[in-house]
Amino acid sequence: MLRIVRSAAVAVSALALTACATAMSVSSHVERGLDFSRYRTWDWGPADTLPTGDPRLDNNPFFKDHLQGAIEKGLAARGLGSPTASGPDLLIHYHASINQPINVSGADAGHGYCYGDCNQGGVDYEAGTLVVDIVDARTNRVIWRGWAQDSVEDVLDNRDKMARKIDEAVTRMLARLPPKLWQPSGHVTREKDR
Repeated sequence: MLRIVRSAAVAVSALALTACATAMSVSSHVERGLDFSRYRTWDWGPADTLPTGDPRLDNNPFFKDHLQGAIEKGLAARGLGSPTASGPDLLIHYHASINQPINVSGADAGHGYCYGDCNQGGVDYEAGTLVVDIVDARTNRVIWRGWAQDSVEDVLDNRDKMARKIDEAVTRMLARLPPKLWQPSGHVTREKDR
């Protein structure tokens, strides 16, 4: 009986820890009613002048290079080739930030009240948010925005983990692009032979 109680306690503890762990959340917004088939070329928009507020990203050339490489690879896979500086239809821009989200379950435990499990202590972690904008170069309007947020624990000081996290975020965001944004490279529309 004692073994069953211990096993149950271990299982409940593991479940509670798993519930506290973060999973990458990804979403996007697209301008409705826009004819996406008119866009064929792209280039990088102006660099973000706002620092992330964290020197581990601000001073990390690997982060910038890998992120831009992942975006270029993802756009190429969707049919847009390499960036072109000569009159692009679209400009691509990204923002990154790091913050410490509030754990709503344990935030008020120090004040004598709580929501959910009152014995659960605060779970401190750092979350990174990545935003990718696709801007109509002619009108300067954002026509699509994708964003991803996830814990960056043990990521900022580890290039392999950072690369995997960036690749996952960019892949999942770009998968949300409208399917008719552009046709795959090499696609030629032909009239039927008569």
